[in-house]
Amino acid sequence: MTRTVIKSLWHRITSNLRYRLLALTLFPLLLVLPGVVLLAYLWSNEVGYRQLLMKANTDLAVAHEAFEATRDQYLVRLSLAAGGDRLRQQLMALTAAEQPQDRHNRKALLDNLRSTTGFDFVRLLDANECQPAQATQCQYPTSPLLTRAAVNGPVSGVEIFSARELSLLDPALAERARISLIPTDHSTASLKTVEDRGMVLHFVYPLHNANGHLVAYLTAGLLMNGNLEFVDHISNTVYGPGSLPENGIGTVTLFLDDVRISTNVEHPDTPLQRALGTRVSAQVRQRVLDEGERWLDRAFVVSDWYISAYEPVLDVHGKRVGMLYAGFLEAPFLDSFYQWLERLLWLFALVLLLCIFIAFAGARAISRPFEIITDVIDRIRDGERQHIPPLHTADEIRVLAEHFNLMLTQLDQQHDAIQHAADQLEEKVQERTRELKQHISLLNHTRQQLLEAGKLAALGELTASIAHEVNNPTAVILGHMDLLLEELGDEATPDIQRDAELIIAQVGRIRKIIDDLLKLAQSDSPEPHLQPLDIDDLVHNTQTLVQHELKRRNIGLKLDLHASEPALADASQLQQVLINLIMNSANAIGDRGEIRIRSHSRANGNIRLSVRDNGCGIPADEITRIFDPFFSKGQTGTGLGLAISHRLLTQSKASIQVRSREGVGTVFVIKLKAFAPEAA
Repeated sequence: MTRTVIKSLWHRITSNLRYRLLALTLFPLLLVLPGVVLLAYLWSNEVGYRQLLMKANTDLAVAHEAFEATRDQYLVRLSLAAGGDRLRQQLMALTAAEQPQDRHNRKALLDNLRSTTGFDFVRLLDANECQPAQATQCQYPTSPLLTRAAVNGPVSGVEIFSARELSLLDPALAERARISLIPTDHSTASLKTVEDRGMVLHFVYPLHNANGHLVAYLTAGLLMNGNLEFVDHISNTVYGPGSLPENGIGTVTLFLDDVRISTNVEHPDTPLQRALGTRVSAQVRQRVLDEGERWLDRAFVVSDWYISAYEPVLDVHGKRVGMLYAGFLEAPFLDSFYQWLERLLWLFALVLLLCIFIAFAGARAISRPFEIITDVIDRIRDGERQHIPPLHTADEIRVLAEHFNLMLTQLDQQHDAIQHAADQLEEKVQERTRELKQHISLLNHTRQQLLEAGKLAALGELTASIAHEVNNPTAVILGHMDLLLEELGDEATPDIQRDAELIIAQVGRIRKIIDDLLKLAQSDSPEPHLQPLDIDDLVHNTQTLVQHELKRRNIGLKLDLHASEPALADASQLQQVLINLIMNSANAIGDRGEIRIRSHSRANGNIRLSVRDNGCGIPADEITRIFDPFFSKGQTGTGLGLAISHRLLTQSKASIQVRSREGVGTVFVIKLKAFAPEAA
């Protein structure tokens, strides 16, 4: 039964084109991708390890330069301290002194010099290389640096001092140099349990007298055993911020033979302590100390694997007495490498799944060309624009689809051409319509201008014809008023005098109105006479002129005048404008209403004068025409009052604005320039 099912399934797979294509697609992929992943792993491992070794080699070079730079720095300190004339004279004077007080002064001077320069010891030797008062038995360690200093000047070098030599210099130095040896894995076997020798950076500065003869030596030393500050300085120089990945540990160590005497490697049992006294592996010792070559490889350091670099340390005799080490923890780099490898495997899995999906989709696409063609034909029949998508086949179906697409393309092109022609025709119709509207608007505007010009021409002719007829009666009236006042003489009461003056003023105003009509009808008129004018007094005078007419209509006139400075205006023209505005407001009110006139000075150097009424208001579509000549909504108005007012204010470099709401009222706002005495 099982064999039958398997055989049936196998026959189905091998006879189905979709599954056969799927197998042909996936087989090379399953064969190639694992090989690519393996090659990527081997290549990355080799290149990455080589890069780590190159970094370790560079770190060791930096550590070596830091070691030499520190040694040179201390030699410079000693040279600067001993190079001063005063100190040199004191040292040479104390060299030959034998008195107890002189010995005390010498010790104090050397102790002070040691504390200021940072050395572990400072000694003064005579020309015989002995400390003063010890000429019979020199207890200072023998060093070739003394001979070199006598010839070459200040020198320095690495020397190994025995426990006895350190004790003669300072018992505390001998105690500091003692390091208990700690056996660790991969370290060399030794019967020795304590390292009591000391690696010393030895410095010698020769002192010469005025004649250039050698008088004494100033020597100093820096003990490397347990000198954590020295090795931490080198470590910070080599492994500064950003030089290692996260959780990376960089270490620097100074060895005496194969014993760690100064290091920042942690103790294997006590993490807060340094691994002083631990020993290097026998393999590294043989390569570096015995053969004198660099070690550049991974090495087990105390308790973990490090990418390490070792080089021998030579003393003043040229012997290999120790090692300088720089290295960093291998684990963070391995973790990073394994993370990268894990991502690579995940990428391989995703690519494989994607390829399987693409293979399934491709196999399915091969069986669907007829379905696609049928679906396209159905959509075209429903009125949509469709084309058969590219069919990845090499049979007659693809050729049929290409010819069908060519036919559809031709139909679409013809349809687009017709649509484009229709769009162009519509655009031309709209363009011609806009041009026609512009022409009609221009004709209407020209006709309006012609009408206004005709009105102005008629007004000019009418005004010119009646000016003579009006001026003659007004001249007679003025003459008889003068005769009347002369005949009355002292019998004229104040009321008669005021009424006569009012008649004379109104006759003058009639003549002024005739002149204004002539000015409105003329294209150019004389400049107004601008002078300082008290706006509030002008409003009070205007109130006297219009109060009888307003009382007759039961219209109240309220004044709110606060102009604090004079305005620059033509008094007669501005009064005419006020009378026109007041009478215009009275006509808009009819009977029983109120007109309010306000004035006040503005901070920008202008004076604002407003005339407000509570009349019928002006419709919004007519508010832009109220200053046009002959435009009037009243039964008795001529339509010239506001036009004359607008022209008079424009000539006086003033402006007028109107705000109105139908059924609420209208307010006219006049803006005048304030008079500036300094400008005048």
